[in-house]
Amino acid sequence: MTRLFPIINWLIGLSLLVCAFLGCMNSESNPDAVQLIRVNDRVLTVLEFNQAFEISKTAYSHSLRYEPDVYRNAQLRLLNELTIEMIILERAAELGLTISDEEVEKAVADVKKDYPEDTFEKTLLEFAVSYETWRDRLRNRLLMEKVIDYELKEQILITSEDIAKYYEENFRAKAPDADSEMNTEDINKMIIEQLRREKMEQAYQTWINRLKQRYLIEINSIQWERISGSHLNEKEVLNNMNSTRE
Repeated sequence: MTRLFPIINWLIGLSLLVCAFLGCMNSESNPDAVQLIRVNDRVLTVLEFNQAFEISKTAYSHSLRYEPDVYRNAQLRLLNELTIEMIILERAAELGLTISDEEVEKAVADVKKDYPEDTFEKTLLEFAVSYETWRDRLRNRLLMEKVIDYELKEQILITSEDIAKYYEENFRAKAPDADSEMNTEDINKMIIEQLRREKMEQAYQTWINRLKQRYLIEINSIQWERISGSHLNEKEVLNNMNSTRE
């Protein structure tokens, strides 16, 4: 569906422990693994959230800790992102979709080619992330993209009327002349790409809202208050999910 993100975007805002999404940790077997998010049988613990947030903070300025509102919004954004990821992975299991080793290796090669020799591994080391952990996270991301394509691709229909309307609204005043570097074919490709993005986003919002109603989603409000220092009910989290897709 989309080109793979650079390595930094794979790390920021995502949980580092794959077992969180496989439901392999629970508070019964590990007293320190207190549940923060549950989507059906998938559990994300407080510890795993905090570890993910330590990495996500690298996307913000060093003054983040001294800006309470910005800090809390960053925490909320990550909470929403991780909950959405768990929802999509739950849908993948329901559909029986998986990612093969061959698909992962191809994706790894695509990411690595954007980095000069040896800098890929050095970047991972800077974030204290093992290659194996990163590779597992990459597999999860690929699986999420496969689910989205599987569920939404057929819903994206772009008609000649759509293209003509978009052209009238956005390109009529900039119609190409003989000296223009953009010809009609280039403009049509650009319009189709933009319309596809817009329609995919609209379809995605509706789809996610439907999945939120389909699964049992629990946010531990007591633990969230301890993490963020402020009260947050589950409804507020779920309502804020719509704007967290990257």
